[in-house]
Amino acid sequence: MRRFLIGGALLGALLVGGGSAAHEPRFPLVGACYCEAERELRCAGDLTEGECRRRCDHELCDRWFWLERRPCWNWGYGG
Repeated sequence: MRRFLIGGALLGALLVGGGSAAHEPRFPLVGACYCEAERELRCAGDLTEGECRRRCDHELCDRWFWLERRPCWNWGYGG
């Protein structure tokens, strides 16, 4: 009977409190956030996908995309 009560309590705690933590990544990935506004493509590095989405909404981007685990690319080779 005691095992049944302990098992029920653990199951209840898992169902009530464990659901929200399962959706959050343990180590959030960062990457390059590209925003196109007024035909100009800009990049901000080291942002998570959620931060990228919020930044692009704030800057009123026409389109945006996020590349995980990649740095910004400057479309050239220096100079």
